[in-house]
Amino acid sequence: TQKGFRFRTIREYAEAYRQGVTTPEEVAQRLLAICQSNNPQMHFFIAQNPDDVLAQARAATERIKSGKPLSLLDGVPVAVKDEVDQTPYPTTVGTRFLGKSPAKQDSTVVARMRGAGALLIGKANMHEIGIGVTGLNPHHGTVRNPYNPDHHTGGSSSGPAATVAAGLCPIAIGADGGGSIRIPSAFCGVVGLKATFGRVSEFGAAPLTWSMGHLGPIGATAEDVAIGYIALAGSDPRDANTQGHPPVSLDRISETDLSDLTLGVYWSWFRHASPDVVTTCEVMLENLAKCGAKVREIVIPRLDAARIAHLITITGEMTTALEPYYHTHRTELALDSRLNLALARTFTARDYLLAQRIRTRLISSMEEIFGNVDAIVTPTTGITAPPIRPEAQPDGESDLSQLTEIMRFVTVANLSGYPAISFPAGYDSQNLPVGFQAIGRAWNEDVLLRLAFAASQFVDRHPPQVYYDLLAG
Repeated sequence: TQKGFRFRTIREYAEAYRQGVTTPEEVAQRLLAICQSNNPQMHFFIAQNPDDVLAQARAATERIKSGKPLSLLDGVPVAVKDEVDQTPYPTTVGTRFLGKSPAKQDSTVVARMRGAGALLIGKANMHEIGIGVTGLNPHHGTVRNPYNPDHHTGGSSSGPAATVAAGLCPIAIGADGGGSIRIPSAFCGVVGLKATFGRVSEFGAAPLTWSMGHLGPIGATAEDVAIGYIALAGSDPRDANTQGHPPVSLDRISETDLSDLTLGVYWSWFRHASPDVVTTCEVMLENLAKCGAKVREIVIPRLDAARIAHLITITGEMTTALEPYYHTHRTELALDSRLNLALARTFTARDYLLAQRIRTRLISSMEEIFGNVDAIVTPTTGITAPPIRPEAQPDGESDLSQLTEIMRFVTVANLSGYPAISFPAGYDSQNLPVGFQAIGRAWNEDVLLRLAFAASQFVDRHPPQVYYDLLAG
């Protein structure tokens, strides 16, 4: 159950449609009217094709009227990050030069959503090539945070998180190579899940980081994320990394008795954040303990080495992926993307190999820790959403110390491949959302969702400054 402000959920859309309160077609018309008047200021979408949206909505309306909905998601609005292929749109990956022609086929995640009847409402904005985590994008506009439009949304899945927080959809598809689902979920006060590596197919996603990339759901509530996860996860013959996983299970995720769980806390890491973030997350940890969870102190060795290993791995893979375009298009990149890629091009094969050795050590340390705890908990980010600096708008900006604060807790799960979730913990003194992160054992997404469900009973959610209720005709 949601306390405080109520975000509209997948279930509420499904019930409204089945009870005849409204139709997917009416919802689509409301949504398009809002986007035409407000997207220019908020920059939620890179592309939106009204004819395509309305055609999907009409088909969903017919299915539901004839009593043959495809699933709970039929007619429910879903935004898709412009890093994954979706017909009839091009895939720009947030750049000016990629995506000159429409995608030839849907990515697996989009195909699965479409197969469930979801109303795909457009290609959501993102930080250019996912190489930054603020959401600042000089080409398509910087996405504004629905909680305070003068602040960032976090990246790189800035558009997906912002569309969910603004009520334009109860769920969106994001991507996470270095926190890019969890960071914007934290900054925008919603829930985001990065599943175990290979749990969700990467087929049809831009190949930015093939050893750390994850696609996954960002949702208004833990239940929305669970429904999205079930729809997206599972084996795909077109992505070898999805093979050989145990079946997806969501047993007991709404059980709020956590007495069978032990949470690991590395205190000096947990508290390495702004005072508001630390206080809010400590209160959340106390609340989870009230549900019966045991708290155990842990130490994760070589965290700083792991941070650098992640950086070398992700930027090394990104520069390799962008090599075909680099010499002809690098001057079209935002300044921060250019700077980061130029730095990454100085890394050597030796650097990359050393990073993989550190990665192997990190995984063995975490395996050992997971022998004693069910999840490792931290704040999601070291700070809340920073203000958007007007002077950074035309070209982009590089602020590596801010980047470090934002990414401090998230990259461990990318480097190691373990699943991780961000869910709301509360708000800071400026009413900006604070996110709480849990990292779990491989394939234990159900445990992470249980924590998010349990946490939701303690947080009085605040209304965003920018919010649209598409079900209130």
